[in-house]
Amino acid sequence: MSRWGIVARISRSSLVGISGSPGVGKSSFIEALGKELIEARGLKIAVLTIDPTSAVTGGSLLGDLTRMQELSRNPKAYIRQSPTSGSLGGVTRGIHEAIILCEGAGYDVVIIETVGVGQSEVAVVDMCDIFCLLLSPAHGDELQGVKRGIMELSDLLVVTKDDGDLRAKAKLTQAEYISALKYMRPRTPSWKPK
Repeated sequence: MSRWGIVARISRSSLVGISGSPGVGKSSFIEALGKELIEARGLKIAVLTIDPTSAVTGGSLLGDLTRMQELSRNPKAYIRQSPTSGSLGGVTRGIHEAIILCEGAGYDVVIIETVGVGQSEVAVVDMCDIFCLLLSPAHGDELQGVKRGIMELSDLLVVTKDDGDLRAKAKLTQAEYISALKYMRPRTPSWKPK
């Protein structure tokens, strides 16, 4: 059977893109989301993480498994780490094939975690059903939120680290982004990021 014949038989998974700047909490968020999807909804999930590649050595740390220890031990979860290997757009070469394999293996949800990205690395948007941008309370003035690019492509904005000493700053950041979203045109007319 040809590769395209196999693809035609694959059941469709929900594809979720997760992006945000380095250190925003992408891996911690994915572990919490993955556990919720498995434990509360009984779903089988795959997580495809992309880590930056060193321009000097060509190596990559691939450290996401250390931040998703509980999820990595769950038999209903699969986590695959890949280096960017010089690819642009926040993803890696071969990501499309990895998604197809996860769909073929019967995963209900495939989560794609991009390398920590800025305003221009948004290739994952075209691969996903929903694109989630994580925002840190330490980076959220309203002018940043008004910038085009990754913000206007997001379906869901999540302010992370809403606990401890950062709780007040997280609430302020949330309010600033809600205000900034009023000036942005939604990607699809029937949906507005909140």
